[in-house]
Amino acid sequence: MKFAYTIVYVADVAASLAFFEAAFGLPTRFLHESGSYGELETGATALAFVDHATARDSVGSDYVAAGGSPLPLGMEVGLVTEDVGAAFERALKAGATAMSAPLRKPWGQTVAYVRCPDGTLVELCTAMG
Repeated sequence: MKFAYTIVYVADVAASLAFFEAAFGLPTRFLHESGSYGELETGATALAFVDHATARDSVGSDYVAAGGSPLPLGMEVGLVTEDVGAAFERALKAGATAMSAPLRKPWGQTVAYVRCPDGTLVELCTAMG
């Protein structure tokens, strides 16, 4: 097995792609002409978005939509950066909600959490080790 991608189910794929570019500097790699699927330029492992109608059709059932939940789902997208404080501020200016301000952990890593307008929980962190 090899980890290939993460797909986040959202109400508006283009809006999520635009937010991730503004907040985290990750440009759009691909947006399907239907607007129902898109990917960010993230390297070897893709971070993608699909609209709820397509996701429900693919999964074959309903699910808890991150944007419809008052609390973040029990999962996160982790983004590594050298300057967590600057990344945190950039995300807030782009429209993210602060969940946890930058904090240096006992093991030496600095982490912060934001929630995106589409409901996705994102960890901003320095690299381990």
